[in-house]
Parts: sequence; structure tokens; C-alpha cells
Amino acid sequence: MTSNRINLTITQQLALISAVAALVPVWFISWLTQLSWQWVVSVSAISILICGYLALRLAKPLVQGVQSLETGLLNFKDGELSSLLAYKANNEVGKLCQLYNQTAKQLRQEKQWIYQRELMLDKVLQSSPQAVILKNDQGFIVYSNHSARDLLNAKSSLEGSQFSTLFVDAHPQLVNALERGVDGLFTLDNQQQESQTWHLATGKLLLNNQYHTLYVFKQLTRELSRQEVEVWKKVIRIISHELNNSLGPMSSMLHSGKILSEKVDEPRLSRVFSTIEERIKHLNEFVQGYGKFAKLPTPQLTRINWPQLLKQLKNQWAFCLNAHADVTTYADHTQIEQLLINLLKNAHESESNIEQISVNLSQDANCTRITISDQGKGMSEQVMANALIPFYSTKATGSGLGLALCREIVEAHHGQISLHNQPNGGLSVHVVLPNKQ
Repeated sequence: MTSNRINLTITQQLALISAVAALVPVWFISWLTQLSWQWVVSVSAISILICGYLALRLAKPLVQGVQSLETGLLNFKDGELSSLLAYKANNEVGKLCQLYNQTAKQLRQEKQWIYQRELMLDKVLQSSPQAVILKNDQGFIVYSNHSARDLLNAKSSLEGSQFSTLFVDAHPQLVNALERGVDGLFTLDNQQQESQTWHLATGKLLLNNQYHTLYVFKQLTRELSRQEVEVWKKVIRIISHELNNSLGPMSSMLHSGKILSEKVDEPRLSRVFSTIEERIKHLNEFVQGYGKFAKLPTPQLTRINWPQLLKQLKNQWAFCLNAHADVTTYADHTQIEQLLINLLKNAHESESNIEQISVNLSQDANCTRITISDQGKGMSEQVMANALIPFYSTKATGSGLGLALCREIVEAHHGQISLHNQPNGGLSVHVVLPNKQ
């Protein structure tokens, strides 16, 4: 059996208490003095009206303060922290409202700081080369960055998708690593790019009282290559420094020797000095060339005018062009021009027919793709494995700088370069430059 309980407001409670407090002494005095019932009713009515009026006047500011607090707490519940209470009475309720306003200001500042930190963290993660995926305990993806979408060949955002749907378009070796769900290394073999070594790190974390699984994919191929290139750069800087220390005095002594030889009638001295001068010039060019590789400046990104750039290159090197319209690429114009010059120079030196040298330029949502192909001799597996390393060259007069500089330029733009032998003979060089860096 349930009992019906009467709920009274604060105003009603105060009015009832005031009425009772007013009637008790009136009835007590009437009982002692034996007053008539007409007098008792009249005095009681007047007392109730006076006490009720005073109770309403006293309860009004209290009710306003409570209503203000109720409104503020409802705002808190809805996540609204910008509204402050206007109630400023000098009583206990007013002090509570003042404390509420101070709390709301502090919470608003903390919320803004947390929001700014979330924006900064999202910016860092979205621009990170490491692929990051976060899924909840129901198997839905709640967060992913651009690198994760590129790794999984996703055409749209991954958020809200089932984790199992990622396996449809992903690389089989990547799917195998995800199904194992443990930390470790795996390799992605791709016909269009060089093999890539990745490290998968997983972890469990609790967010909003719900367990989530974090997947972090880190590519090791580029990091290992970068360390290798840094070692070569250090070697080159040391060699260049020693050569420059020797070439300066040699040039000065050569100049002095030529002046002294003018007083000697010996024609062979002129040939000797000419040979020395030629070798010094060659060494200077050698040092300057490797210095360009060792001290490649940071790319200055501007919009590449592809029609103008390709037209200038055609004046130096003949090639067949297959370019899509409206290709928009932001990169360093000078470095991209040097990249294409080196690749076209190699294609012309490959014993390929000029009409079989081609440049293909295309673009998709994520990157600009440049492919330079020829029908020359191609490369053996050993040569291809070392072609991008500084100092390595199969040419009698080669310096081993051309492809190494190409690789350095591409990686400075956060892109990729790979070499492939074509089925019908010849070499194809693929360059991928990201649209957003």
C-alpha cells in the first residue's frame, strides 16, 4: 500500500508555519480570557493575513535564489558554463550563487584549456607520419588520422566504421598483423613502391568508463634510410672540408707558379699548369656538388607551375608528356626542377630511344604522382638496391650523386621515390609528393 505524500513548496511551508505560529497564541489567550468566538475568528483571520504576507515577503528572495541555482545546475548538466547567476542578495543563498559563479568561471577556463589542448593534440596526430587508430569495446572506430587512412587505402573518414570493415581493402600482411593484435614488425610488399617495414604497437585504455584499443603503426623503412643518409652526409662534410683546406692553397700556389713561369722559356710548364688547373676545377665542382647534397635547404613551398616547368625541361631534354589537367602541387620549385633534370638525364643516358622516354604527371586526393620511364637497359637487383645511396655509381665518370640527391629532395618533401624495372625493358622511376605536408 502506497501513501500519498503532500509536497509543499518553500513558500507554502513558510506560510503554513507562520499561520500556525500566529494562531497558537491567539487561541491560547482566548481560552484563558473566555473571549467570544466572533472575536477569536476575527483576530485569527487578521493574524493569518499579516503572517502570510510577511512570510511571502521573506520567502520571495529565498525562492528567487533557489530558482537561480536550479537554472545554473541545469546549465551545468547541459554543459553550458558561460551563463552566470544575477542573484546578488546579501544572505546565505546569495553567497551560494556567488560561489556558483566563481565555480562556473573556473570550469569555463578549464574547459577552454582542455579544448585547446585537444585541438593541438589532434593537429599533432593528424600531421604525424605514424598511423593511429582507436576503437571502442564494441568494435567501432572512434578516432583515426590521415596516415591511418592512407595506410588502409580508405577513401573517406574511418570514424564510425566497424573495425572489421578495414580488412576489405587493406594489404593482406597488414590484415594479418591487425588480426594478431600484438606488438611486432611486419612488411608490406607493394609492386608500385619499395617494400616497407612497419612496427605495430597496441594498448588498452579506459575512456568514459569504456575500454578502448589503441593501434599505432610506425614506418621504420624511412627512419632507417634517414639514419643511413645522415651518416653519408657527415662523411661528405668531412671530405669536403679536407678538400677545401687543400684546394685553397693549391690554387694560390698555382697562380704564383704561373707568374714565375712567365720568365722561364719552357713550353711544357704551360701544359703542366693547365692540367693542374683543370683538376683543381674538377675537384671544386666535385666538392660543390656533394655540398649541395649534404646541405640541402628546407623546401620553400610554392605552387608549381607545371606547364611552364615542363616546357623549360623540354628545351633541355626531349620526352613524351602525359599530364592531367589542373594538377596543383605545393613544393620547392628549384628542388623539383633539379629532381626532374637528374631523372631525365639518367633516362637519356640509359641507351633508350628518345621517343621512348616519357613523363607522366597525375594527381589524386592525397598526392601528386610523377613517373619517368625509359626503354633502356634497366637495372640489376644489386644496382637497384644501392642506386639511391650516395657515392654509388655504375658510370665511369659518375659521381653517385644524381639519384641520391633525388631521394633527398623527395624525402625533404615527405614523399617517396622508388625504382622499378619494366616488364618490356627499361626503368621506371615513381615519385609521390603529398598534397598536404
